[in-house]
Amino acid sequence: MTGRERREQLVGIGRSLFATKGFEATTVEEIAARAGVSKPVVYEHFGGKEGLYAVVVDREIERLLGTITSALTSSQSSHEILEAAALALLDYIEGSTDGFRILVRDSPPGQSTGSFASLISDVASQVEHIMVAQFKSRRLDPKAAPMYAQMLVGMVALTGQWWLENSKVKKQEVAAHLVNLAWNGLTGLERTPRLGRSD
Repeated sequence: MTGRERREQLVGIGRSLFATKGFEATTVEEIAARAGVSKPVVYEHFGGKEGLYAVVVDREIERLLGTITSALTSSQSSHEILEAAALALLDYIEGSTDGFRILVRDSPPGQSTGSFASLISDVASQVEHIMVAQFKSRRLDPKAAPMYAQMLVGMVALTGQWWLENSKVKKQEVAAHLVNLAWNGLTGLERTPRLGRSD
């Protein structure tokens, strides 16, 4: 196995263990044993468990942000943007359950990145410029757009966490209800929300 292949193997094993057991319960010994290598090989590639965890988290954040950014920039209307944001996160959760489990767990002590709060903040930053444009086009104060971006992303992300444990509810249904609440507010909830509506 080349050094690059070994590194990828260790990332895959670490990702699986961090998702299943969490950062604290995962040991370098266990990672090495699953890879069929000695502990020094793990230290050589990542400097320790923290380094491996950082690589795993960075890749997951990059993947999630890429998915959401792509969905948001391909949408036209405000309603489509909202649908795209909800579906992009739910698609990521469905296709990368282990990755999402890692992202929603607390990050290791002393690590400022990789926490769920920092993830929400990163995604909200991606959404913010789209919200500013929408606010301007509707003659609303664009200074409020960053706050609304945080609200929207937080609502979708926390619902995604709930859906991870309640996956019997269909993804399209979860997205439709998210959009229903965000679009109509509590006073205008539709009885049977559905996706695919235009402005």
